Amino acid sequence: MTDSRPVSSILDATDPNTWGPSIDEAVNAVSRGELVVLPTDTVYGLGCDAFSPPAVRALLAAKGRGPQLPPPVLMAELRTLDGLATGVPDQARSLAAAFWPGALTLIVSAQPSLAWDLGETHGTVALRVPNHPAALALLRRTGPLAVSSANKTGKPAARSAKQAVDQLGGAVAVYLDGGRTGAPVPSTIVDATGETLRLVRAGALGLATLREVAEVAEPER
Repeated sequence: MTDSRPVSSILDATDPNTWGPSIDEAVNAVSRGELVVLPTDTVYGLGCDAFSPPAVRALLAAKGRGPQLPPPVLMAELRTLDGLATGVPDQARSLAAAFWPGALTLIVSAQPSLAWDLGETHGTVALRVPNHPAALALLRRTGPLAVSSANKTGKPAARSAKQAVDQLGGAVAVYLDGGRTGAPVPSTIVDATGETLRLVRAGALGLATLREVAEVAEPER
């Protein structure tokens, strides 16, 4: 049986002076509810319209995971925070101001009025502003994207568009090739939904670095 899925596009996104058509194609794919792969400041991400439940389900299916592991949401700028979250603590805002764009993911309480279904979030959402020019160029056009690492669950995270293609193939409509990413260190995750901020995953930003800005507790044992 032949594969009926459309052939994916692998498009150059290394030069802001020439990547316009590539970003256009990715924007169009997102608007159609399709999946895109984009470079970030950590590893390559697999993204879709955060407000399209069918697209989010397709993202999870492409990775081989269920709704119990909902994807984070990437946005283009800090000021979008209050449109997606509610009751954000002042210390979490301080972290966002200090480290966005960058490798910090904040788990916050989601705005209850938002029409999205990211999976079993229990009323929370994980937000980040990536520090990568191509990712930001795309996010400014699309709005918030649900983005998980561009790999099959349990497999190594993709550090290049080719590595993402090798794992995800035709499940993705557009691959934005921004060149090889740096060290495959994930973002640091901080839970800001409780009475105190708590480190969930140590990544590119260490606990000592976070504590220069805000009071962050160690992970629960």
